Amino acid sequence: MPRLTRELVLPVCRTLPLGVVGTAGGAGLLLAALPRMTGETGERLSLHLLRAAVLAFAMGLVFLLDDPARHTTATVPTPRPVRVALRVALAVPATAAWWVLALLLVPPDLRPPVADITLEAGAAFALAVAGAAVTVRCSETPRPGPRVAAGLLTSAVLVMLFWPGRWALFVPVEDDRWPAAHDRWAVVLVGAVLGGALAAVEPLRRRRWRLAAGG
Repeated sequence: MPRLTRELVLPVCRTLPLGVVGTAGGAGLLLAALPRMTGETGERLSLHLLRAAVLAFAMGLVFLLDDPARHTTATVPTPRPVRVALRVALAVPATAAWWVLALLLVPPDLRPPVADITLEAGAAFALAVAGAAVTVRCSETPRPGPRVAAGLLTSAVLVMLFWPGRWALFVPVEDDRWPAAHDRWAVVLVGAVLGGALAAVEPLRRRRWRLAAGG
């Protein structure tokens, strides 16, 4: 285990984009805390700001798979799914802590249902990482973060503006569609997790090349 830590965990830790994720997290916490800082008492405003905070942090998570040494690490014996899973596992505790803090910054009387809004946040975070994983799989860029961040922001805006009302995702708490919307959020979460897991698998042609090189 100590050898595994030295050879795998520590190098991955050194390449994590902590600055970008930390900046995005700080911006998100400021958004979540605005009702408390300004004295605003609107429940709908608090919900919008908390969703904006989730989007801000997700914009940082899209950089999680950025690896300047990607073309070097592609030749190491450790499979890519393990490297991706390790990066995600290292980010999970910080993400959970950030989310708890974001919820606590919202005044209790303005806080939306915790389980439902946590489902939204989890789906957004999973989509961010899945988008990065798909970009890594489908391109040779060592830094997929910027293009995925642009895609995530654009998609969020388009969904809020043009998504059909009968399949609405972003609804206020008092809306009758709230339960159905969160059924859809659950589907989004499952789809993002499955898509990210499939994208993390190394392409077959690259696997064959590695076997040929090893043989």
